[in-house]
Amino acid sequence: MTATRTLPQARLAPSILSADFTRLGQEVSDVLNAGADWIHFDVMDNHFVPNLTFGPMICEALRPTTDAVIDVHLMAEPVDALITMFAKAGANVITFHPEASHHVHRSLSLIRDHGCRAGLVFNPATSLNWMDHLMDQLDIVLLMSVNPGFGGQSFIESTLPKLAQARARIDAHVNAGGQPIALEVDGGVKVQNIGRIRQAGADTFVAGSAIFGQPDYAKVIDQMRLAIAQADAGAA
Repeated sequence: MTATRTLPQARLAPSILSADFTRLGQEVSDVLNAGADWIHFDVMDNHFVPNLTFGPMICEALRPTTDAVIDVHLMAEPVDALITMFAKAGANVITFHPEASHHVHRSLSLIRDHGCRAGLVFNPATSLNWMDHLMDQLDIVLLMSVNPGFGGQSFIESTLPKLAQARARIDAHVNAGGQPIALEVDGGVKVQNIGRIRQAGADTFVAGSAIFGQPDYAKVIDQMRLAIAQADAGAA
């Protein structure tokens, strides 16, 4: 990270995977009132990843309760039918894994055709080379800092240099006149490491148990924002 670079404003996107589902609507309201920016959906199909979570009905149920951005991460295959269903259910951002689509460009176009922001998700061992052929179709890039499937995992440190590489690609694209592309990270994000993740280039942070597992959502969100601000100040 260079001293002259200014990163986009940071966003916090708590993952409802770690929320109390017996009171999900209240949980979403509480975390947004505590200062969260987006609400993140981890959609798993017990096929692409070894877990089963929730579908578009949850998105449809929550959509009337908030105007916050609903950020849907599809860990499922095939993706195109789910893209359409989640878009109709009120999603604002939809991301998917390139391995889960037979025609990645077409799937990205489908997301945008439904009025949503579109993005790709990269597992820890997935090459960023997919980006090189699709930059003009991307609104967001999500790097997994754990192997997808379960919440509460530890952050994989090799994600940091990969984040820096993704940031360099995005910055070069924007500097050449391309559209802005958000850089999101998901997995093991917590107060203790969010500053280093910011320094590596992320601007959107998914956190599940690090927020929903705490008794005071506002306190932990404030701590995360402080760590991000300190990272930005250290780079100035």
